[in-house]
Amino acid sequence: MDQSNLQSIDVQGHRGCRGLLPENTIPAFKRAIDLGVTTLELDLVISKDNVVIISHEPFFSHEISMDPEGNGIVQATQYRHNIFELTYDEIKTYDVGSKGNPRFPGQELMSVHKPSFYDMVTEIENYVSEKGVKKPLYNIEIKRTPKFDNQFHPTAERFASLVVEQVEKLNIVNRTFIQSFDIESLQETQKINNKIKLVYLIENKNEIKDNIEALGFIPEVYSPYFKLINNSILTYCKKKNIRLIPWTVNDEADMKHMISLQVDGIITDYPDRLMDLCHRLNIKVR
Repeated sequence: MDQSNLQSIDVQGHRGCRGLLPENTIPAFKRAIDLGVTTLELDLVISKDNVVIISHEPFFSHEISMDPEGNGIVQATQYRHNIFELTYDEIKTYDVGSKGNPRFPGQELMSVHKPSFYDMVTEIENYVSEKGVKKPLYNIEIKRTPKFDNQFHPTAERFASLVVEQVEKLNIVNRTFIQSFDIESLQETQKINNKIKLVYLIENKNEIKDNIEALGFIPEVYSPYFKLINNSILTYCKKKNIRLIPWTVNDEADMKHMISLQVDGIITDYPDRLMDLCHRLNIKVR
């Protein structure tokens, strides 16, 4: 069969493969590689010593975290475990894999810590080299909320600068997408290095033209919550040549629907399910 005529899709492992292994950890990213994903999707925060840390929250969430003494962190005190006030060495004393995530009961439990972005990429690059498989793309999110500047993270300018510095140091500029819900973070990133591809994450119901106008430039990727996708978004992205990659799609029926809309990629906690579906539907993974 002529492979060039097949529909193709970017399979993105959300936080590695959150449905299978502890989120945003090196084992989860390795499993995603083993499953054949195109892109590793992850979140970034900043430590007290300015290390770029892979974490969805700028604190240790009660859902998945245990403190250095092995006690489960509770919701009432989770904000006290502020990553922006901890060094990387201190961060590594917390366990984010043994407690499990109640929303993902099939997740394999293991003792594991939140890694730095540098450590993760270095290990993954070595891993794919040893296995002789294609190097992944990295879709990395700047997790910034303006009202928490200098409390849970730096300002947009400083945050973007630290992230871009690591991307450049790791020599992965051409394989990196920086994403954010925060417009200012994307604007600052573009100022620092306009060669890095940018992704505008969306969870609002505004018209796409209004969102793009507020951003001030055309991003490489428009990435809305999958249930927000409508004809207006599909038409605009096609007209402006913007890649459309929805998040976070976990049920097979929803995956099929997204594929039928010919989105450019899908972010999922279960890349195993999406890979299997692509195989059955003869969809090329790119």
